Amino acid sequence: MKLGAKHYQELAGFRLALRRFLAASEAISRSGGITQQQYQALLAIMTWPSQIMNMGDLADQLLLTHHATVQLVNRLVRAGLTERTPSLVDRRCVVLKLTSKAEELVDRLAAQHLEEMQRLEPPLSHSLRRLRRLSAAASA
Repeated sequence: MKLGAKHYQELAGFRLALRRFLAASEAISRSGGITQQQYQALLAIMTWPSQIMNMGDLADQLLLTHHATVQLVNRLVRAGLTERTPSLVDRRCVVLKLTSKAEELVDRLAAQHLEEMQRLEPPLSHSLRRLRRLSAAASA
């Protein structure tokens, strides 16, 4: 499918809205004293379905190497945001758990992120709808 000028305009608009959200997200995370990557890690640990997340799981969720994940978790442990406990199933693994301090921080930052997402939802949705319509028309 050949893309036209309108496709490029909508793609640019969508990317702009995404970049605005990411910039706001970075500022929100910084206001909580953490990086965006640390916030994402805390969210991943908090929402892990089995509630038994290990380093490999977190690395997969964040698209990081094992080594980079260990360094990230080390920083979170030093900040008092996560705890490592030996796995009862596999002694080679550690289980990651949020501290109450981290849970309170995530609650506060997630509420701010949600506000920002709701603020930016109209331009994101508009761009996606227009891209779908343009793509459907080009395919017909």
